[in-house]
Amino acid sequence: MNALTHGMVVAIAAALDGWEHDDSVERILLTGAGERGLCAGGDIVSMYRDATAGDGSVTETFWRDEFALNARIARYPKPFVAVMDGVTLGGGVGVSARASHRVVTERSLVGMPETTIGYIPDVGGTWLLSHTPGELGTYLALSARPVGPGDAIALGLADWFVPSELLPALIESGDPASVAQVPPPVQLVRERGWIDEAFAGDDLAGILERIEGREVAAVIAGKSPTALAVTLASLRRSRELPDLEAALAQEFRVSMHALAMPDFAEGIRAQVIDKDRTPRWNPARVEDVTGVESFFAPVERELWTR
Repeated sequence: MNALTHGMVVAIAAALDGWEHDDSVERILLTGAGERGLCAGGDIVSMYRDATAGDGSVTETFWRDEFALNARIARYPKPFVAVMDGVTLGGGVGVSARASHRVVTERSLVGMPETTIGYIPDVGGTWLLSHTPGELGTYLALSARPVGPGDAIALGLADWFVPSELLPALIESGDPASVAQVPPPVQLVRERGWIDEAFAGDDLAGILERIEGREVAAVIAGKSPTALAVTLASLRRSRELPDLEAALAQEFRVSMHALAMPDFAEGIRAQVIDKDRTPRWNPARVEDVTGVESFFAPVERELWTR
């Protein structure tokens, strides 16, 4: 589903550079090939190969250019219309949720699934989720669950609802307001009361204790304990950062440290390589997770330096 490769990142960045000062280009429109989704995320198979048989340099280069593209889209001077039709996850959120005009359809599923593969929300995901109402972003980050169109708009991840049958008209006009309709009812936002109470604070063990007995507890229990702990810490830190660029810089540090940890490769193996869906996390229990602060330590080459 249009997995985002390094070549695609470079091509999009080059197109934006060329169009910025081209007076014949009035606005940018980003769509996904096919009808299944805009983008299901980054090319994690290549990351797996780099983590297990490479030196990490391929993935570092990808992340460096991808994160720079995310920031570029956020500050692009021309209208940028991103059609988040169908599955829009991870890296797909990075190239769309910072656009000036974000469109969802009845088929949209928007989310950050990183904890499922032993990773942490990136591409500005911790910035987006830490600024959603209450603790809804914390719920989504830890559970790795996507939301539909109504919740995506209510959470600030999208702006306009356009039924998929009207996408040709949107593409023709380039103006979401001309074809937008009332979004579907929210679902997750209705649960905000107990979510705000359960997912508050910096203590992961306390959160897990408060959600015990709820359906989401079993979902979160299957995620990487290390990824959960670092994700929670990342969200809390992102709330205090000044802007998206600072959050991306923090995410780059965390990503580079995560690349060297066993859960990242193991999570990808279980989900997309062997597809046995039975990752062997190390450590296997939240109680045994240590060294969370080390994920935020400086790296040899920071994001905004070359």
